[in-house]
Amino acid sequence: MTLTIFSDESFMREAIKEARLAIAEDEIPIGAVIVCDNRIIARAHNLTERLNDVTAHAEMQAFTSAANFLGGKYLEDCTLYVTVEPCLMCAGASFWTQISRVVYGAKDEKRGYSFFTSSALHPRTKVTSGIMEIECAALMKEFFRKKR
Repeated sequence: MTLTIFSDESFMREAIKEARLAIAEDEIPIGAVIVCDNRIIARAHNLTERLNDVTAHAEMQAFTSAANFLGGKYLEDCTLYVTVEPCLMCAGASFWTQISRVVYGAKDEKRGYSFFTSSALHPRTKVTSGIMEIECAALMKEFFRKKR
């Protein structure tokens, strides 16, 4: 029997895979996964260009997918792993899902929710930041360097 060890880094690597899919589709490289009981129940990346929808952020797509998987709108026993700090819209949506934990890689100094307020998340939501931060930030920097 093989023992599998799950960690924030292992789940963030899965979110990074989603961010790379976004790059391949010329979307801003943000990826997200939602985990429940050490199992990925939702995967998503930005789809704002493909769907022509400013709300089609990776987190929003992941929330919808996870809620559909669980059969309910609350994600109380789940963790969101996302490559970049959620924006205010996504943080607000996470509030309504009552997600237990948010783990993000790179900080977003200009558009991250913490730039505006630290109270956008549900009061019971725990936050862990800086997981694989260098790798997550490098995806964003490279994407925008090529755009300029």
